Amino acid sequence: MLQIDLWKRLLIWTTLAVGLLLAMPNAFYTRVEGHNDAVAAIDLGANTPENQEAAGAWPGFLPSSLVNLGLDLRGGAHLLAEVRVQDVYTARMEALWPDVRDLLRDERAVVGGIRQQDGAPGELRVRISKPEGMSRALELVRGLARPVVSLTGAGATDLQVAADGSDIVVTLSEAEQQATDERTMQQSLEIIRRRIDEVGTREPTIQRQGSDRILIQVPGIGSAQELKEIIGTTAQLTFQPVVGRSGDAGANPGSGNEILPSIDEEGVYYILEKNPVVTGEELVDAQPSFDQNGRPAVNFRFNPAGARKFGDYTAENIGSPFAIVLDEEVISAPVIQSHIPGGSGIITGRFSVEESTNLAVLLRAGALPAGLDFLEERTIGPELGQDSIDAGKVATAVAFVAVLVFMFLSYGLFGVFANVALIMNIALIFGLLSLIGATLTLPGIAGIVLTVGMAVDANVLVFERIREELKTAKGPARAIELGYEKALSAIVDANITTFITAVILYVMGSGPVRGFAITLGLGILTSVFTAIFVTRLLIVIWFERRRPKKIEV
Repeated sequence: MLQIDLWKRLLIWTTLAVGLLLAMPNAFYTRVEGHNDAVAAIDLGANTPENQEAAGAWPGFLPSSLVNLGLDLRGGAHLLAEVRVQDVYTARMEALWPDVRDLLRDERAVVGGIRQQDGAPGELRVRISKPEGMSRALELVRGLARPVVSLTGAGATDLQVAADGSDIVVTLSEAEQQATDERTMQQSLEIIRRRIDEVGTREPTIQRQGSDRILIQVPGIGSAQELKEIIGTTAQLTFQPVVGRSGDAGANPGSGNEILPSIDEEGVYYILEKNPVVTGEELVDAQPSFDQNGRPAVNFRFNPAGARKFGDYTAENIGSPFAIVLDEEVISAPVIQSHIPGGSGIITGRFSVEESTNLAVLLRAGALPAGLDFLEERTIGPELGQDSIDAGKVATAVAFVAVLVFMFLSYGLFGVFANVALIMNIALIFGLLSLIGATLTLPGIAGIVLTVGMAVDANVLVFERIREELKTAKGPARAIELGYEKALSAIVDANITTFITAVILYVMGSGPVRGFAITLGLGILTSVFTAIFVTRLLIVIWFERRRPKKIEV
């Protein structure tokens, strides 16, 4: 008997209604987007009349999730960056020097005097004055080695220690270099993502390419240069003891020291101890503010460990200057007037409000572990994105109309039912894309166009099967029922194989390929639903009302 239970009918209509409701905001894209931006700004404290007006442009009780537009549709910036992982090796060796120095000092009677020497990048070279104590010195330094923390480096240690004449040469082991590279890349990816999220952009693409490269695509941002300013600064903040000042950039700072320029004082260079008292890694918060003179500044706060070191140093060095260094430039070098407990302070300088805000963002997100070299950069204007959207609309409309006409001419009234289901199918696709916050790209539009063609494939199988059953002189009700039953296995088999392909494309692909896979996969699910349930429900409702003795498909 050709019938559908009441609860099934209610479930189908409810699914269609929810899908249409979720897809509806995309028909008013600009208004809903302004509403979402205004609501986000109000939540952050910018409760201005303009934001209130924009927030009221869309009813709050309606869904407001949109399909995000990708870089090729919205415009934005594209960067390919290479991470200088070698910088991390050098920083590790510089941080190791105090431990090596203190260790060898205790054995001065055996190894003699110790002095750090200039070495290759990523290498710590220490000279001892008593070469006969080399074996003891190597034994002590090798005691600093620790097991490599990685799956591939099990059983290996992180340091290689060797003798070169009177010098002790310390480098990272190969296993530790591999583990360090992996940690550096993961940390860089996370920090870049945090910095971009702080700016509030939608659906950025940040992914690793190869061993030491990162692809960054951010829709809606003004230019590649603007994106570089957000993520390209390492924002490494350190507090270092001041040894002296110099007017010569080429002056010899001495062993264990470095010479860095001052931002505020032109032609002035500070000689600083290389080893910082506290670093930006121990920051837990940084916020833009103003100093006592009303000039833009940045308030900062350390974690308990950083606060303790900062407080101890200021208590022991009252009257001495110390430098606040940002990315190898001295922002300021104040004299410690008193003990500074609590781990809070303020960074002042010649900042604009925008610069202090950006600096706070960078410090809050954390320091990049290594510098970035930008190998490729592109800015895609919104005009080009709009052209892509218009071209996509034309392609979808042409495919849509062609399929509608073909189905009507081929199957008459049943073709009209299939066309109604096809329209519902497109709405369901956009509803699901909005629900999961997916990003639509040009390949994604291609996936939708392909889905339009594939969506009627299941209906064609059903209708052709109904035709075959009608030829066996069965009644119309029985022919329709058998048509759906016997075509179901072919429909499921065909769509499962295509869905598996979409899953493989999503797992193995990246960027635009994933966008295509998402729309194709969702389109398959909605196509099967509309073909098996929606079209059948429409036919059943029509059949119950008309009770035809004979049908033509």
